[in-house]
Amino acid sequence: MKWMKERDLLIAQTMAFVESVTGKKPDAGQFGANAAVFATPEAAAPVNAPKSAPAAVTMPDIEALLAETIAIAAEPPKLAPIARPEMKLDFQSEIRARVANFRAHQERFSREREAYCSATMAKVQSSLREDTGLPRRGK
Repeated sequence: MKWMKERDLLIAQTMAFVESVTGKKPDAGQFGANAAVFATPEAAAPVNAPKSAPAAVTMPDIEALLAETIAIAAEPPKLAPIARPEMKLDFQSEIRARVANFRAHQERFSREREAYCSATMAKVQSSLREDTGLPRRGK
C-alpha cells in the first residue's frame, strides 16, 4: 500500500504545482468528485519529507469514480446526420455516358478488326490465284 500513498502524494504535489503556476485552483470536476482531497497542503508534503506527523490522505471513492466513468462511456456520442446532396442522378448520368463511350470504342475496334481481316484474306486469296504454278520442293 506504500505505492498508493506515494501516488496520492504525487497527485497532490502536481495539483499544488498547477495551482502555483496558473494562480487558480485546479478543476475538481476534471478528476472526479474526490479530487479536492489531494489539493490539501497536508497531502502536498514532499515524499522525502521527515515523518514527524502522518499526513491524513483519504483515498478517492474508486467505486464512485468507476461508476461515473462507465456512465460517461455508456452514452454513445450523438452525431448529426451528414447532409448529402442528391448526386444519384449525376452518378447515373455519368455511368451511362461512360458505358456509351465504352460501347462506341468496342464497335470501332470491331470494325477495324473486321476490315483488317478482310484486307488480309483478300491479299492471301489474290496471291493464291496468281501463284498456282509454283513448283513443289523436293520433287
